[in-house]
Amino acid sequence: MTVHDKFLALGTHFGKVYLLDIQGNVTQKFEISSVKINQISLDESGDHVGICSEDGKVQVFGLYTREGFHENLDYPIKVVALHPQFSKSNNKQFVTGGNKLLLYERNWLNRWKTSVLHEGEGNITNVKWTANLIAWANNVGVKIYDICSKQRITNVLRDNTSLRPDMYPCSLCWKDNTTLIIGWGSSVKICVVKERDPTQMRDLPSRYVEIVSAFETEFFISGLAPLADQLVTLYYVKESSEHVEEEFRTRPRLDIIQPLAEGCEEISSDALTVRNFQENQCRDYRLEHSEGESLFYIISPKDIVVAKERDQDDHIDWLLEKKKYEEALMAAEISFKNIKRHDVQKIGMAYINHLVERGDYDAAARKCQKVLGKNMDLWENEVYRFKTIGQLKAISQYLPRGDLRLRPAIYEMILHEFLKTDYEGFATLIREWPGELYNNMAIVQAVNEHLKKDPTNSMLLTTLAELYTYDQRYDRALEIYLKLRHKDVYQLIHKHNLFSSIKDKIVLLMDFDKEKAVDMLLDNEDKISMDKVVEELKDRPELLHVYLHKLFKRDHHKGQKYHERQISLYAEFDRPNLLPFLRESMHCPLEKALEICQQRHFVEETVFLLSRMGNCRHALQMIMEELADVDKAIEFAKEQDDRELWEDLISYSIDKPPFITGLLNNIGTHVDPILLIHRIKEGMEIPNLRDSLVKILQDYNLQILLREGCKKILVADSLSLLQRMHRTQKRGVRVDEENICESCHTPILPSDTAQAFGVVVFHCRHMFHKECLPSPGNLPGIQYCNICSAKRRGPGSGILEMKK
Repeated sequence: MTVHDKFLALGTHFGKVYLLDIQGNVTQKFEISSVKINQISLDESGDHVGICSEDGKVQVFGLYTREGFHENLDYPIKVVALHPQFSKSNNKQFVTGGNKLLLYERNWLNRWKTSVLHEGEGNITNVKWTANLIAWANNVGVKIYDICSKQRITNVLRDNTSLRPDMYPCSLCWKDNTTLIIGWGSSVKICVVKERDPTQMRDLPSRYVEIVSAFETEFFISGLAPLADQLVTLYYVKESSEHVEEEFRTRPRLDIIQPLAEGCEEISSDALTVRNFQENQCRDYRLEHSEGESLFYIISPKDIVVAKERDQDDHIDWLLEKKKYEEALMAAEISFKNIKRHDVQKIGMAYINHLVERGDYDAAARKCQKVLGKNMDLWENEVYRFKTIGQLKAISQYLPRGDLRLRPAIYEMILHEFLKTDYEGFATLIREWPGELYNNMAIVQAVNEHLKKDPTNSMLLTTLAELYTYDQRYDRALEIYLKLRHKDVYQLIHKHNLFSSIKDKIVLLMDFDKEKAVDMLLDNEDKISMDKVVEELKDRPELLHVYLHKLFKRDHHKGQKYHERQISLYAEFDRPNLLPFLRESMHCPLEKALEICQQRHFVEETVFLLSRMGNCRHALQMIMEELADVDKAIEFAKEQDDRELWEDLISYSIDKPPFITGLLNNIGTHVDPILLIHRIKEGMEIPNLRDSLVKILQDYNLQILLREGCKKILVADSLSLLQRMHRTQKRGVRVDEENICESCHTPILPSDTAQAFGVVVFHCRHMFHKECLPSPGNLPGIQYCNICSAKRRGPGSGILEMKK
């Protein structure tokens, strides 16, 4: 069977073709053959039909005209396909397939010309034609032929070669003019025909095929059809039983699947009841579709089943009958344009009543948002119903709170209910609900009444602070937050600019959270001055240190007048940061810092201060005597880069073998190691001496290599520059009428160039008449520029002499 938007064309096993209307009524009948009709093809207009049969008959004729083609071949013709635009005079083409694929074309003399498109791979089992592309299947695979370029552009091989192609035929379907869907056995492939890049053509066809999706299905495919971006598939199903060893055939299935890149997702599935399904094979089913009406026709040997999209109203009624209210409501909302609003609410109210009867109060309250919408009367009715059944809490979180809202009394009633039984729920509602929904003072009064019974309840106090905030009584809210040490105190101060209220509460804020308090104070220095903060914290030095430390990290100069005080604070509370402070501060008194560090015996800090004050020898002595750290002493000597310090270090280390080892390992690149080695006493045992000497030699060798490398680079650069200078000096110098002699100041070229003349041009670009130059000096053949020699800029590197 084949389908057109106007009618259906059905071929029978006994050679007859019937034309049916969409309701299945016979409108025409054709006696084609005495054996089975293999395939029927219609053009897009529905004016022409092509028919082929098992006895080799091929007929192509107009349903409303007398024109036609009739031929009897001596072999079965399995397939036929008309050009989609066959009704047009320049598209009189069709193909037939038996053991080969033939293209029939009518020429301008009204004669039919035949050409072979393909043969040699068994019977052609299916063919589909769209626009200029013909797709056909044989025993090997699926091919696509381009009528315009007269080229075959692809060959998609069959996957499961164990299945007989006559029992499990290939299903082909063009989704559009470039997308071909192939179903064969249990395999599905979606192929897209694309234009090839002209730069990559060479001898290749102008088009190629890309398989964009390929996957396996659970059952065997009898037919395929597109449905938007999904596929409708007709499955032939065989199942096994525990009691019967052989597989038995079940009802065919019509599924909707969603193709994915490497698989598919089943959307829906229906088992179809057709007569004698137990005896049918995969090849006995076909699936055809009508694009205009979205109708799908399942053809079996005894039945034709029509499938169409379910009517939405029927679907909703069925869902309500089955008490699937959620799905019914969703379906009604999807088709809202076709359903009245009160009908949607009717469905929704039935659903809410069902949930309440079932005791699922939270779900019922949640659905009120969707169902009741902007109908405030319905909302109030539902609130009072939930109060009657003692479930005000369930509906509280779903009440309207935007532009459309209920009367304040409704919200207050719910808040009082929570305040009686659930402080936490009450606090949540206060946080979530805008203060404009209810009378704030009435709720504040109710909270204060409860606090008389439980004055230390932190949750009620926090909620009261929030209510004061809504009422813009920020000072009262701040007192409560500070009393509770609540984390929102800083947010409240920032949001409502309460810095004037906290000038005498700085210690409280820092006791609560030092880091946040200091960041807030430093960020708002224009509102609370640095001097005010220091004054408030003078009796709490540990807090003062935290504040001044962060101030110093932000700006090394802003708090410079407190740097002297900070030395003691760092020494007392934060020694690890004392040395970085001394290094970075340009304003702390060094003598005071040295006195404090010496009193507390802070060696590293004392060493730094001594070196900064210029007493490097004393600093080095402390490192060696107090710290006994040769590595640190060597590092200190390297930083100072003072030969006398190296002498002191060597003198101190000469009787200490571990120190000598350290010097030998590190002195090589700063001081001649011979100075140290000569001063080592004979017989002194020095740990790891051999390794140290080897390192000295390696360091020396490295220095030699570096010098040689630098020398090679220097020589190469000098040669390159010399060659460049030579090339530059070899270039010609332009001499024209505008140039003058630097001696006589007349034009360098004579007015009559036919006369002999001589010109000398130096590389400094000064020019002279030859007769204007003085005679050369003691060195014959060498001439110097008088001007450059007089200015002590050196002579020109040579001369160019021009004679004529």
